[in-house]
Amino acid sequence: MQQYARCIDATSRPTDHIGDWPETGAVYPVQYRPNARTGQLQVHVLGFYAERPYGAFNCQRFEPVAQLWLN
Repeated sequence: MQQYARCIDATSRPTDHIGDWPETGAVYPVQYRPNARTGQLQVHVLGFYAERPYGAFNCQRFEPVAQLWLN
């Protein structure tokens, strides 16, 4: 299954962030994965490079758009 989500909040980029950052209104292929420590879902944008702090975004920054079942 491939999931897509639209960025609805690209504000508050951390000053120490090194890597790609989403743009408001853009749709990205994503994966939702739980945080290893907290268990809360995070959004991983496929194809994004992020060196620091970590390449995951809060789910509140995105809204689901579509899910495609690949067979």
